Amino acid sequence: MSNVLNEVLMANRDYVARFDKGDLPMPPGRHFAILTCMDARLDPAKYAGLAEGDAHVIRNAGGRASDDAIRSLVISYKLLGTREWFVIHHTDCGMETFTDDIMRDLLSSSLKTASVDADGWHDCGEGPGSAEAKYIDWLTIKDQAQSVLEDVVRIKSHPLVPSDMPVYGYIYDVKSGALIEVPEATAAGK
Repeated sequence: MSNVLNEVLMANRDYVARFDKGDLPMPPGRHFAILTCMDARLDPAKYAGLAEGDAHVIRNAGGRASDDAIRSLVISYKLLGTREWFVIHHTDCGMETFTDDIMRDLLSSSLKTASVDADGWHDCGEGPGSAEAKYIDWLTIKDQAQSVLEDVVRIKSHPLVPSDMPVYGYIYDVKSGALIEVPEATAAGK
């Protein structure tokens, strides 16, 4: 058993011993959802003051409004009653460190983990790789505020999203913990 697997299972045993949330209803109690990045430095429960059962948190690389993220938001609203949504990207995001072409090139030569240094990304492993990466939009980020605005606009203009659903746009500062509004995104999300 790996150390990580063992640590997770031990933590779960401790959690189960104190678990008292089995009666929470399925719909989120505070009726909102957050779309944010999977970055391990972000703890939406802490930065948004959440407890179990309060809100839906949808996470992916970059916190982008991918088809799957929109699918989750629509389910959150249509079946579980959320009435407000937040798009929250963050500073120092890994999605700013590469482009679609870089990712495609890395994956075409090897499926092993790459490394990065001052000269950029490097493939460290031997092949084979896969050409399948060329069919994926990696939704990389050039400018955080612009990407938040793009995602809010994409969500608001989606045909499955009700026109009266408010969508707010923010950037989480990984150095201070502050949520910084992207006013153009929140205006577009009204």
